[in-house]
Amino acid sequence: MRISKRYNEVKKKVDTKKEYSIEEAVKALKINSNVKFVESLDCAVRLGVDPRHADQMVRGTVSLPHGTGKEVKVLVVTRGAKAKDALDAGADYAGFEEYLEKIKEGWTDVDVLIATPDAMGELGKLGRILGPRGLMPNPKSGTVTQDVVTAVKEVKAGKIEFRVDKTGIVHASVGKMNFEEKQLVENTEAFLQTILKLRPSAAKGQYIRSCYLSSTMGPGLEVSREEASTVK
Repeated sequence: MRISKRYNEVKKKVDTKKEYSIEEAVKALKINSNVKFVESLDCAVRLGVDPRHADQMVRGTVSLPHGTGKEVKVLVVTRGAKAKDALDAGADYAGFEEYLEKIKEGWTDVDVLIATPDAMGELGKLGRILGPRGLMPNPKSGTVTQDVVTAVKEVKAGKIEFRVDKTGIVHASVGKMNFEEKQLVENTEAFLQTILKLRPSAAKGQYIRSCYLSSTMGPGLEVSREEASTVK
């Protein structure tokens, strides 16, 4: 992989071998964010779990206090009056048969799909399309619900879903680099707090093995494991 001159210059300005506090890492990444678009702040946490075992799966949602900074496109698959309720709450698309047909044809131009329980029978048939794109609604993430109004408002306000991957890493974007430092710190802390609360009882030993913050085009900075493990 070719490393850009800009990346190498940024890397010289930070110490990638030291452990940072969350605040220090955010500050260093903000100072060195100098690309022509607004980068995201990404947080990657390696956990001491084996995701192959169901009792060690870490999956959940968190409402970031300052949102994600991203425009999230939301589709609600539901029948009748709830479709209008969803649109009134801010959904970009809402309906039933017409969107099932569009998805069958390969349309997936949304970031989050919310559905009422009565729609899941039909959506389940589209798993091969929705599953690989991470769009299949799930009760655990709050995307299968009768209360579509609350679900839409939460997603639009900055609620994100995350799950540990097969290598034991949980990754999420926790804001944009044009946020204030304090906002990025608080978003990161909210994400880590949620991961800590979701620690499986079957997970033994050190739960948080490492935690890194990075901007979209910048180097990863390691956050002190002690801080990441005790954030309040």
